[in-house]
Amino acid sequence: MEQPQQQQLLHFSDAKHPLVFEQDYRGGRTCCGCPESVYGPIYYCGACGDKDYRFHHKSCAEVPLGLHHPLHPIHPLILFDEKTHYPEEEHKQKTKCQLCNESRRQYTYRCYRCDFNLHATCASLPPTIQSSQVHHHPLTPFWKWITFTCDLCAKEVKGIPNQCALCSLWFHNTCASLPRKLKVIRHKHPLHLTHSSLKVELHQSDSRFCQICAQKVNTNYGFYYCSKCDFVAHLDCAADYRYRENITLQELKEEENEDSELNQSAAYEVKNIKVGVDETEIATEIQHFSHEHDLKLTDEEVLNIEKCDGCAQAIFPPFYSCVNCSFFLHESCAKLPRKKRHPLHQHLLTLFPKPCYPKPYDRSDRSTFMCRACQREGNGFNYMCEICWFNLDVSCSLISDILTHHGHEHRLLLSSIESKHNCSCCDSKISPIFRCTTCEFALDFKCATLPQTARYKQHEHPFTLRYTAEDDSGEYYCDICEEERNPKHWFYYCANSDYPVHPKCILGNYPNIKFGSAYEFSFHPHLLTFIE
Repeated sequence: MEQPQQQQLLHFSDAKHPLVFEQDYRGGRTCCGCPESVYGPIYYCGACGDKDYRFHHKSCAEVPLGLHHPLHPIHPLILFDEKTHYPEEEHKQKTKCQLCNESRRQYTYRCYRCDFNLHATCASLPPTIQSSQVHHHPLTPFWKWITFTCDLCAKEVKGIPNQCALCSLWFHNTCASLPRKLKVIRHKHPLHLTHSSLKVELHQSDSRFCQICAQKVNTNYGFYYCSKCDFVAHLDCAADYRYRENITLQELKEEENEDSELNQSAAYEVKNIKVGVDETEIATEIQHFSHEHDLKLTDEEVLNIEKCDGCAQAIFPPFYSCVNCSFFLHESCAKLPRKKRHPLHQHLLTLFPKPCYPKPYDRSDRSTFMCRACQREGNGFNYMCEICWFNLDVSCSLISDILTHHGHEHRLLLSSIESKHNCSCCDSKISPIFRCTTCEFALDFKCATLPQTARYKQHEHPFTLRYTAEDDSGEYYCDICEEERNPKHWFYYCANSDYPVHPKCILGNYPNIKFGSAYEFSFHPHLLTFIE
């Protein structure tokens, strides 16, 4: 079948190759036209190789080659790429912008007669913003470079303010161009631009913290808000292309209709049931989509160390098992929905019983997947996006964006922004991370999903996850590796034997892998293939 022709653009920055258009790029490379990261609609050159891969925001690629500007009306200004025109020593002296008074390596309009420069981003400020959604009156740029406080974001800004003379309000250019309504990856409803807490009733204490970065929001100024869920976000967090969905309102309505069908597709069929003491029905035998044989519910203890084929964690009753195979499923894993949404990803996720890859990218050398939340390999059930192959293991998929954990006294908010703090429980630096809005505590997904109990080889008693040192001796060691432990880090402890151990020592290097599991399963034969 003939492929549709891609939209292309001839550009002055690349005389050899046209730039190719892409609607929704998420790579975050640096734009050649401005110093910002590239997300959303872009133009790029696919023929220059990785070392010279030219990326442009759509708006930066489509700026005109020349213009007349009110700050320099006597001569036309010509666009040039200052990165290639001047050596480093002449850069700051020759390319300072007359509007923002800064010298940055980006596309600049220049009058060669008068040595006058305007960054392309500064020159694109409209004479009057008639359609600004942040204010009900037109905004007019005040054509003078000054330091002022933006009345929407409360930041002190150096530049050209957009003013409303009737209301005596000043907005900097980024805020003046904000949309009134947008959709972020982390939330299922659209967020509305709100000017102050006087216009909304904030219900919970956590609602005054941005639920994208987990930092405090000054609700006396502007923020984005969902009144249905009491969801609050900073202006710049919600508008950032890394966390914002490039979606129309019509597509949003279709997604909401799609969400109503998420729980209608069961992962198993009930074969036998019994009525419990409280008259609730209990499924004692099921046919699960992940296994060829029927599974029976049991409350018996497992003598040897077995793992659940769903979450790859130690199996504890009640669980389902196959009498023909060494196949085990926690009752909770058996009831996982076939499709779900998660705050870490914008697309619908589908439950798969084994690692899988799109057929053009079959990986016969890989029998595991990498969870994007905890960065651990696994070979059990995983939720995967069939659009962009985003993976979550079972444990991480069950955690929402607000977490209450036994290891900390305060509620934790999921932060998509890279944290300045390492995980308080293992000292690793993994993003995303949960942050406490009351203190400096931080918790990554790897520690947040540690099992509460664990077993070690032939040790008689189970180990329990502990959050504080077992005593005040000042000397703390792991009884498995016999190396020193950090008393601030979480550990596993057997109180019967006075036996403390590192989590890694008891769980192993691959805690989310069940070794020795092998069974055949076919699913979506035209799209995906499972790797054993």
